[in-house]
Amino acid sequence: MPAFQQAESDISMPRNECMGQGWWHGKFRGCGYRLTLGREAILDILSKTQGHLSAEDIYIKIHPKYPNVGLTTVYRTLDVLSNLGMVYKLDFGDGRARYELAEGPKGAHHHHHLVCASCNKVIDYTDFIDEEVELLRETEKGLEAKYNFKITNHVIQFYGLCDKCKGKK
Repeated sequence: MPAFQQAESDISMPRNECMGQGWWHGKFRGCGYRLTLGREAILDILSKTQGHLSAEDIYIKIHPKYPNVGLTTVYRTLDVLSNLGMVYKLDFGDGRARYELAEGPKGAHHHHHLVCASCNKVIDYTDFIDEEVELLRETEKGLEAKYNFKITNHVIQFYGLCDKCKGKK
């Protein structure tokens, strides 16, 4: 199966590759981490969000229910989750790191992003066109051969103007 169709949990970006038995608990225990209340709250928020949240966005959502979970804890937890391959840390060019869950209880959800350079709107898309699939397959094959490197996944972002901003120009 081409890397762009593989599960997002197979991504090679994280420094740690750990396999647990279950969803959150198994992943943490399999990597030697404890699943604390703060970590579980962050994962819960990310699992219930369709968007791409910053650490500050997550903190604002957690703080009313868990006032002992500070912003520093959110940043540290997101770093751990990113290293474990449980979340993706994304840069959409707006100066703030954004996070999304790499895999949910129903499995991986591979998608690409369309980012508006004017209003920073981000559109997730999964309806890949045939030419895109073939181009990515050939690109991965060529890069693997050229650099003797096994590609297991990728993150793609396209920048431009959304329909609303395109009409303003």
